[in-house]
Amino acid sequence: MSLHPARKNALALLAMCLGALMFGLEITSVPVILPRLEEVLHGDFQELQWVMNAYTLACTTVLMATGTLADRFGRKRVFLISVTAFGATSALCGLADSMALLIAGRLLQGLAGGAMLICSIALLSHQFQDARDRGRAFATWGVVSGIGLGFGPIVGGAIIALAGWEWIFLVHLPLAILTLAIAAGTITESRDPDASRLDVTGILTLSLTVFGLVYLITQGATLGLPASMAIAAATALCFAAFLFAERRQTHPMFDFSVFRNRRFSGAILGCIAMNVSYWPFMIYLPIYLQLGLGYDTLGTGLCLLAYTLPALIFPPLGERMSLRYGPGAVIPFGLATIGLGFVAMKLGSITAQPGWLTMLPGMLLAGIGIGITNTPVTNTTTASVAPSRAGMASGIDMSARLITLAVNIALMGILLVEGIAAALQRAAPKGVELAELRVAAEAIAAGNAEALSTSQAIIGNLPEAIVQHGLIAGFGPVMIYGGAGAWILAILSLVLFRPGRGRPHLRPDDGGSGYAL
Repeated sequence: MSLHPARKNALALLAMCLGALMFGLEITSVPVILPRLEEVLHGDFQELQWVMNAYTLACTTVLMATGTLADRFGRKRVFLISVTAFGATSALCGLADSMALLIAGRLLQGLAGGAMLICSIALLSHQFQDARDRGRAFATWGVVSGIGLGFGPIVGGAIIALAGWEWIFLVHLPLAILTLAIAAGTITESRDPDASRLDVTGILTLSLTVFGLVYLITQGATLGLPASMAIAAATALCFAAFLFAERRQTHPMFDFSVFRNRRFSGAILGCIAMNVSYWPFMIYLPIYLQLGLGYDTLGTGLCLLAYTLPALIFPPLGERMSLRYGPGAVIPFGLATIGLGFVAMKLGSITAQPGWLTMLPGMLLAGIGIGITNTPVTNTTTASVAPSRAGMASGIDMSARLITLAVNIALMGILLVEGIAAALQRAAPKGVELAELRVAAEAIAAGNAEALSTSQAIIGNLPEAIVQHGLIAGFGPVMIYGGAGAWILAILSLVLFRPGRGRPHLRPDDGGSGYAL
């Protein structure tokens, strides 16, 4: 018995949303188990970093290659394979009895997760051909994706309390099985008819370029100058080879001509801006609330709801605004709202008695901004190209997001450490070396209570209030960076969305499934 088309689409959307939920949870729920991994699997600081970085590195590396493979062999087929692989590798992580096996599992899990996410975006664009239906589908997908990312820390804390750290990973096995059962009979297969052969050279050179770039950013400080320069040179060489190979391809994996579409380019700037500000700051905000403002785990989780809940509530409004006013107005407006939220958080942090009440307006504004922006950005990137190239477009979209996220997690971390070190230098006794202060600042920025005690010994047993003030002061440059980045990219996005003189205006295509010049 065949399903009604509307019910079939609803179930297909559910399967794709489950994929996005699993992907997001594995980014933001895992940090809460790191102290437990240090105790149970005896992981050192670098190994704990790799538990996080391996997933991000693998996701970022595989994005464009997956878009090409999906366009060639079928997006549904690759999606089903990636969901199966994600469930299996999640089980591997949950059953790991050593840090080496866990890190290897996280690397494989990241490869599967990145492929799963890219395919779900391309499938959404094809499954929902009507522009209004597609907008609703992307809004729903955006809300569920936001739940995975925004509620990851809370979900992770609850899982640890009720079961154990292993279930942070094992929970994805039944979710993957459910996703496969729904997707197999409801998702419509699609592919690019012009993808006659794989761009193997492009896949390899771009994957190596992205891996080298993210590895250099996240690990460069621990490698030393000679090794960092060698990796940078190899990465640049791979990128040059990629550019050369793509210009010789008749049907390239990465079609640079798509950036001539001002609507696509404006939306990509929106992807970048969200990951310059909102998402990387979410990694550090719990540290500010716990060590800076002194809240316990429950209080921190409740405060974070002000930052994350609007991101779940406002995507439908953002899509309705996009349909009425156009993404060229809504995306820059949403980015400007995020920037305003960061400025408000900065002002709230320098009051006489900073607390959740002084931070609340800024967290709410940032969350509202991301909620308004996220769905129109995702919908616009895929709708701005021909449906046959949806895999390529979604690959560029997610590559921009994850590469920018990795870069700005590192940059915000550097700003935070330097800001804390500067604040401690003003309060520390004379004779304390800057290098020692930076070690102390790194310990404070890591949010580890035991490391925090060690850092106080390094800097002369400063009172806890001084250390707390140093942490709050260190967050000032981070908030300014997030706000300024969002505002600058909002202006650039607005400029790009405006049709240039002598260029044709963008118009909806005849089928309502995309935008054409």
